[in-house]
Amino acid sequence: MKTDAEMVSVAAEFAVASELGRRNIYAQPTFGHLKRTDLLVFGKKKDTRPIRIEAKGKQSKQWPNCKGIADRNSILVLVDFEGKADTDRPDFYILTADDWLEFVKAEIRKRPDKKIQLDSDNCPIWTTQVKGGKPYRGIGVEVKDVVQHKEAWPKITQAFG
Repeated sequence: MKTDAEMVSVAAEFAVASELGRRNIYAQPTFGHLKRTDLLVFGKKKDTRPIRIEAKGKQSKQWPNCKGIADRNSILVLVDFEGKADTDRPDFYILTADDWLEFVKAEIRKRPDKKIQLDSDNCPIWTTQVKGGKPYRGIGVEVKDVVQHKEAWPKITQAFG
């Protein structure tokens, strides 16, 4: 049975929070639909800034419409529920801002015939694929695109320096 897309998003957020908790990392979920941060992760030192995490879940071939990572204080965790039973653990792919930029720039190089720009938030803008008169924002991501980032949880602890 397919889960509603909104519930996949919620499941992804809590799956990431659970995995971080298993690693002794405190993650505070945020709530609401108009947000860019799904979890705030706090380091053990009181003077460290929290890391913002965006969790994005999928249950089919692709994480659709990924907007990317806006700054170096953010991390994207892609959660893969595809082909998993309710009792199975999903797969996790952890990307930093540098990882995201490397991926997006490689995708742009693969498509020299398309007009693609990065906005100030490192989100791809497809000016050749216009929907309703507006350029398309975002990019689809498949497992093959991020397989080297599978289970890369140390990136989160390293982000605290």
